[in-house]
Amino acid sequence: MSIAKNTICLWFDREAEQAARFYAETFPDSAVDEVIHAPADFPSGRAGDVLTVRFTVLGIPCLGLNGGPSFRHSEAFSFQVTTEDQAETDRYWNAIIGNGGQESECGWCKDRWGISWQITPRALSEALSAGGDEARRAFVAMMDMRKIDVAAIEAARRG
Repeated sequence: MSIAKNTICLWFDREAEQAARFYAETFPDSAVDEVIHAPADFPSGRAGDVLTVRFTVLGIPCLGLNGGPSFRHSEAFSFQVTTEDQAETDRYWNAIIGNGGQESECGWCKDRWGISWQITPRALSEALSAGGDEARRAFVAMMDMRKIDVAAIEAARRG
């Protein structure tokens, strides 16, 4: 087994395996690679409990650590997922929200484990990169959205 030199470690209370399996089912190029059980009791669990889960999300190596309730996720860390169209945007957004997540603003949402996701259509990124009035109009339109509406971004970009 190959272990990545740099891995994102995500702290969970007790549901690292459930989160990893959800991500693997939801996103392409994602998988649960290894589940490690605790060899002895530890502060937030017992011998035999799932301790860590090595998984991949959209090609990014991650480690889920069941460390207990001491730490919570915040919006300071998020996965940004670039989507090609409205259908892909809807699919990921609806999967996260429909599995106990919650909406936020400007394309951000949070899954049921507290991990933040930016579901970002390529059309939005391209509009913002265009600069000038196109970028300003797209940005103003985005500021009123929760899930990004690709058609509305493209209309705003055109003026």
